[in-house]
Amino acid sequence: AAAAADGTATTGSAQSDRFYPYLLVNIGSGVSIVKVDSSKDGDFQRVSGSSIGGGTFWGLARLLCDTDDFAHVRSLSTEGNNSGVDLLVGDIYGGSYGGVGLDASVIASSFGKCATATTHVDKADFKKADIVRSLLFMVSNNIAQIAYLNAQRYNIKTIFFAGGFLHRNPYIWERLSYGLDFWSKGQMDALFLQHDGYLGAVGAFVETARLDSSSTTATPTKATDGATR
Repeated sequence: AAAAADGTATTGSAQSDRFYPYLLVNIGSGVSIVKVDSSKDGDFQRVSGSSIGGGTFWGLARLLCDTDDFAHVRSLSTEGNNSGVDLLVGDIYGGSYGGVGLDASVIASSFGKCATATTHVDKADFKKADIVRSLLFMVSNNIAQIAYLNAQRYNIKTIFFAGGFLHRNPYIWERLSYGLDFWSKGQMDALFLQHDGYLGAVGAFVETARLDSSSTTATPTKATDGATR
């Protein structure tokens, strides 16, 4: 089955076939990137991945913000301002760097202001919301760039993002879309699934149902002792 842009599942119809080939970027604890060539059974392969994913974000957020409440971290990610932590192009050049097409708001170094501080740096010097926002941008931008590079490698324009890391966080959707648009110069589409966090469970269910169907329809064979197998 293929996943349509609105999150609904279809079989190999003409409507769904327009998405092929595509990349599926599944973001859980880490990241897996799967190239899907058609709706034919098994016509896909894992082509890349990364250890920097949702687990990275959550682990560092716990360490840096002293919290075990993921809902609180997600809320902080919508409130913060990453410019309080990140070193931006504007911080280096005093504005945009037009010669290479970099806007003043582009991140030059994630957590760069922590590194360039001239005095002793303590977590208390930075707002937790700014730290979480910077961390979210760092992980999301990295994933978007890896997705772009793989799409370039296989000449693919359509990329689906899914996985628990995306669940109910529009800021992650926005950042992945921004990153992909930035790197591809608007030539690639970032698409998201309505039930993004359940893709693996749905796939396991469909595959199990297929295997069960195959086993129940298998033709019985005659054993040498006369028993039916």
